[in-house]
Amino acid sequence: MKLEQMREIKETRGYSYAQLSQYTGVPMITLQKIFTGKTKSPRKATLDAIEKVLGASEETYRGKAYAYGKEASPYGGKDPLSVHEEASAYQYGVENAQEVSPEGIKYGNPHKKQGEFTLEDYYALPDEQRVELIDGVFYDMSAPRIVHQDISYVIHSAIATYIKSQKGKCKAFFAPVDVQIDCDDKTMVQPDVLVVCDREKIRGFGVYGAPDFLVEILSKSTRKKDMTIKLAKYCEAGVREYWIIDPHKRVLIIHNFMDESWVPEIRPLQGEVPVAIFDGKLKINLDEVNDSIEEFGE
Repeated sequence: MKLEQMREIKETRGYSYAQLSQYTGVPMITLQKIFTGKTKSPRKATLDAIEKVLGASEETYRGKAYAYGKEASPYGGKDPLSVHEEASAYQYGVENAQEVSPEGIKYGNPHKKQGEFTLEDYYALPDEQRVELIDGVFYDMSAPRIVHQDISYVIHSAIATYIKSQKGKCKAFFAPVDVQIDCDDKTMVQPDVLVVCDREKIRGFGVYGAPDFLVEILSKSTRKKDMTIKLAKYCEAGVREYWIIDPHKRVLIIHNFMDESWVPEIRPLQGEVPVAIFDGKLKINLDEVNDSIEEFGE
């Protein structure tokens, strides 16, 4: 069944996304993205689950929905996770519920484990579930603290003001902005601050390719990822300059990948520091960064 036919049946029957989600087991946000065309290549298993409902009589699934309404508990006395696993196993054609990956369930695809996820899985997640996808692995992102936001503002505003004063072609952004840094379907990151000088890399969804300049602000949950995994990823992708700000240790770590003899440079959060991609003409005031930490904490 083609997507156009599915849309027609859905509209004819008057199904809301909430109802169709209840009947199919497919998350409501995933259904919205499929039917509006935002997801260009939906998974076959997902389409099969939708077609199974829309291809059957309307009474079949209205009866199932009633059974899980106010008159009966949807869990039947079972542990909710086990019910979720069984439902996912049924939906995706897995006969043994033990074949369902708990990690896959967490990220909406019970067939997959960490290292196997793609951008299709990334876009299928609810908007409120903040993650980064790196080489097929999902990394959860906690909401940024106020100090995190304020430091981002200080750096972004300094860069944006400089670019505007110079009538430059570069553009500065701050999170959340999707960056498809490897131009593949296995990685999507959200740097805290980024500068892109090749306007062709700026797309409707975010940035396609390596930005020129990136800043990450460390937190307890992101420290290891930002200092190791992302460092290697950014270097390999062609980022020219990468800054890491550590509010706890009150230091800035500079990685200038344009320097063939590159070694990390560590500076205290004091005074001004030049931005290499602008030939040092732009200087960021680190005292302002330190002031943010003093006011809002680490």
